Amino acid sequence: MSSRILAIETSTECCSVALFEDERLLAKRSSNAPKVHASMLVPFIDQVLKEGGCSATDLDAVAVSEGPGSYTGLRVGVSTAKGICFGTGKPLLAIDTLQILALRGISHECAPQRIIPFIDARRMEVYTAIFDGNGSKLSETAPVILDENSFSEELSKGPVLFIGTGVEKFRGICKSPNAFFVECYPMADYMASGAFAALKKKEFKDIAYFEPFYLKDFMIGVSKKSLLQP
Repeated sequence: MSSRILAIETSTECCSVALFEDERLLAKRSSNAPKVHASMLVPFIDQVLKEGGCSATDLDAVAVSEGPGSYTGLRVGVSTAKGICFGTGKPLLAIDTLQILALRGISHECAPQRIIPFIDARRMEVYTAIFDGNGSKLSETAPVILDENSFSEELSKGPVLFIGTGVEKFRGICKSPNAFFVECYPMADYMASGAFAALKKKEFKDIAYFEPFYLKDFMIGVSKKSLLQP
């Protein structure tokens, strides 16, 4: 029997929604217009469900990007996903935002040995983690203040793909020939494999208590240090 998952991604300026049936994309909507998450997310959901020929009660789960990312964007996405799950009794899945970017990068022509997604933060800071070339996570998510020596160990070993909303910060200071860059948003279109893997494992979140991963404590600590740097 086929399974259908609604995916919601609102961790950055881009608001996106996708509907999948057994990892096959049925419909998608997105906008990177400023501050449209609250006004466009529900209409996008209605549109993809209609295009996919189903209602929310026909879903097997709702998947939401869990962060790190924009506080406001994540709140809108998670609250909406919870509302659908409460109303339909469907389970909630949460997908690491950095993994969404990493999975988008595995087919890059550079055949990366490492994929390092960036979510833009403040100044020269990004939220990041290290993934292997297949999109498996190798390190914990953390804030990093970029300089010309960042990720030198990974870059010394072979092609590294930097992907996400913060890559332009690093492109201008990184001199390694092993560095490749793709500037893009995390999108709901790329949530299928993570969402269906979580569904198969029944990695359901508690609808009442689940909160997005803001990386808030790290953000406070690092920003203070950054003020001391020249």
